[in-house]
Amino acid sequence: MRAMISIPGEYRLSMILNCLFVGLGGFVGSVLRYLVSLIPLEHESGFPLVTLGINVLGAFLLGLIMSVAGRDAGLDPRTLLFLKVGVCGGFTTFSTFALEAHGLLSGGKSMVALLYMVLSVVLCVFAIYGAGVLAR
Repeated sequence: MRAMISIPGEYRLSMILNCLFVGLGGFVGSVLRYLVSLIPLEHESGFPLVTLGINVLGAFLLGLIMSVAGRDAGLDPRTLLFLKVGVCGGFTTFSTFALEAHGLLSGGKSMVALLYMVLSVVLCVFAIYGAGVLAR
């Protein structure tokens, strides 16, 4: 005989609404990411400028959202899910970053790949920090 797990209806509704907010935010973030990726910014070395810019901007926005949320405990948790997990998660491009870094490495562009990886990590961490300073 199987044990049945009972999930209260209120909890299920809450989870469904949370998923809806994350999904809507992901839609917005993904569409914005697509539109930004159409910016014709290419470097002759193959350095992925647009993806780097998207990741830094996404990190900055996430830092700004978290700083504002830290100051205002009254923010709706679903709004935070929409912005943090949905919009920022859909907008930033870590998987694309990894794919592009791999492509540069396998294409023999080790120095460009190293520069890209270091700049992506360092600039995104500083973007989070800078957003927190700006939001104060």
